Order: sequence, then C-alpha cells, then structure tokens
Amino acid sequence: MRIAVVGSYGAGLTMRVPRSPEAGETVSGGEFAEGPGGKGSNQAVGAARLGARVSLLTAVGDDAFGRAARDLWAAEGVDATHVVTADAATMVGFILVEPSGENRIAIAPGALERLTPAHLEPFRPVIAEADVLVVSMEIPADVVLGALRLARETGTRTLLNPAPARPLADEVWPLVDVITPNQTEAPVLLGLGEDAAPSDRELVSRLRERTGGTAVLTRGGQGALLDDGSGVREVPARPVSRVVDTTGAGDAFTAALAVALAGGADTATAVSRAAAAGAHAVTVPGVIPALPTPEQLTAVPTPVTDRTHAERNDAA
Repeated sequence: MRIAVVGSYGAGLTMRVPRSPEAGETVSGGEFAEGPGGKGSNQAVGAARLGARVSLLTAVGDDAFGRAARDLWAAEGVDATHVVTADAATMVGFILVEPSGENRIAIAPGALERLTPAHLEPFRPVIAEADVLVVSMEIPADVVLGALRLARETGTRTLLNPAPARPLADEVWPLVDVITPNQTEAPVLLGLGEDAAPSDRELVSRLRERTGGTAVLTRGGQGALLDDGSGVREVPARPVSRVVDTTGAGDAFTAALAVALAGGADTATAVSRAAAAGAHAVTVPGVIPALPTPEQLTAVPTPVTDRTHAERNDAA
C-alpha cells in the first residue's frame, strides 16, 4: 500500500487547563507539553504506523522544530525526501485541552505559507505511484488544488480531509474522490449561511452530490454517516471507557481510512476501521502517541449494534 500525503507539519504546544479562559481572563493550574503536530504529518505517521509506505510533502523552517520533524519522520518510516525547508519558522499550534477532552487550537502557519504549486511537480511521480493521495487544508488553497489535479491526471484516488474548513472553489469538488468533514466543517465547505440548518443526512448527501464520489461526515461519539452513491449509511462509533483528548482523533480516522482504502477495503469497512482508529485516539493524551498500531486497532471494541446497513436518502 502506497500513500502520498500533501499537508502540514507544525509543533503542537499543548496546555491542559481546568477550563478555557474567557476573554481577558487568566486561568492557572495548567499542564504544558510540547510535541509534533500538523494534520499532514499526523496523517502520514498514522498511515505508516498502520503499515503503509508513505511519502510526505510539506514545508518546515530551518529551526529546532523543523529538525525535530525530520527526526520524527525518520523514526516512523515516513519518506520526507520532498519536504521543503522554507525561509520562515515552522508552523506552531497552540492547543488548550479541557478536562472533558475538548480542545481549542490557534495556528501560526509560518513555513506552510511558503509552500507553492511549484513544489508539487517533483512530487508528481510519488503521487502517480500512490494508491491514495491524502490532502488536508492547513496549506495554501492553490497547493490543495494543484495536488488534487496532479492526482486526477495520474489516476490516483484522492482523499480530502477539509480541515481547517473554508468554502471550496467549484473546480475543487470534481477532483475529490473521498471527502471527510465533521459536522462543523461541512456547512462551511458547502457555503451555507449561519441560518441554514440542514440535517446531518442532508449534509452528507449534498457533499456526495458535489463531489460525485464518496462523502463521509464524522460526528464524534455519534459515529459517521457515509454516502458513496448507495444511499446514506450510518457507521456507529466504537465504544470507549473514557475520553481523554480529542486532538488527534480526526487525523487517526483519516490515516486509517486511507490505509483501508489503499488496501482494497469497501467504503463501509474502511469507515468502520477509521472509526476504530478515532476511538483509540481519544483514549490517549497527545497526538503522535494516540495514533494506533494494527494491534491497537484490532483491540478496539466493536459496536454492540451494527447499524451500517444502507438507508435510502428518501427514507431519511
């Protein structure tokens, strides 16, 4: 299984707090930790940990955070040959995590803003050889579009994890084979106003119509909705005893989904396996430590009730 990833790397500066401060307020009692992050890198490491051969294109600075990134990729078996060293600081994300596991994140993009479509051309052979191209959106919009176009030209399946969400240009939609927003991101992608209140089933159906491919709407503890052209199907969440940190759950989900699809799994099976990865991730603090191995993925309990049967849109 070969997976190409075009996305971000950043240092995650995490503080676990008793509660998030209000504007102008200082809250003490936090616990600080520093570690690698960035959706593209997380997804690359997650896919490699699950057994895929992974190549990553991103940009880092010539600084301590950038050097730590290259050490991480070497240790995890991620090919970083094409990673760009830019004349700007490596991206940094500041993450507040509440006792419930919910998080709030602010990002300084730095080197990622130096990534351009010109950096994609040397990566073309990697995309061409991949079974799946994974793209996330912490990078410039023209790089997202360029990567998806290269994959379409070379016949490689595309998976867009549209985070952080922004409205997608009309030319992007037909280049996406699989799209995986959460409930908050989906309305933004579709350009819906604040007054619009479509149901989750309506959202996943609209996403499917726009791409013509497969849409997966992730819903945290409610599981996911899948529409691959056979009607809307519900894939239940995997049970967990305690939610510790949700920060890396989406990246664990995306990585496992890409690996399952690259391995030839049907979409419902792939989404179920991705749900298991997300469930494991929320039980472990930190992002990289939370990305599962195949053994950890197998150990995640299966849902009590199987609700992945097809449900036609007109029955919603």
